[in-house]
Amino acid sequence: MTSNNAIVRDASERYYKARREAGESRGAFETEIRRLGGSPRVETEVRRGVAPSNVAGLLDIATTEETVIRARHMYNGDKLVQLADSFIPLDVAEAASIDNPDPGLGGIISRMAEAGFEQTEVIEEVTQYAATAVEAEAFGVEVGTSLLQIVHVGYTADHRAVEVTVHRPGPGWVLRFGVPLS
Repeated sequence: MTSNNAIVRDASERYYKARREAGESRGAFETEIRRLGGSPRVETEVRRGVAPSNVAGLLDIATTEETVIRARHMYNGDKLVQLADSFIPLDVAEAASIDNPDPGLGGIISRMAEAGFEQTEVIEEVTQYAATAVEAEAFGVEVGTSLLQIVHVGYTADHRAVEVTVHRPGPGWVLRFGVPLS
């Protein structure tokens, strides 16, 4: 945690394997919360279903094509700090055996790499949106409160999108980015 109890999401290093798997973590979120002195907990519902049309477009699949959806409620201690829904094409999800709510060491990105779908590029788009009734209730804010949304797209070396995750962090997050200049 920073001095103001913000959760720092450091995109400059959070997706490196060593970081995702540090201390037997189940992924980047768990590693980050522990590193900041918190107590991570994730509740995951795994199901099959169609992705929203914008996500299907990013995955380059038909809007009627099923995906594996990993809907997560992410906590620091007892406090809900993020909602995150991941959409994975069926062939990738089946090859990586990621239908288990516990993704194992390093999370689903590590499972995908083991199955031959290593993510070599990540593009994240951050936008601001007005909290819906669902997010307002989840995060204890008023409907319409400005919140951030991070759309994460993980690509393989042949530029296939193998994961789209829509992160909706609650209030009080700091997003940190680093860009190599040479």
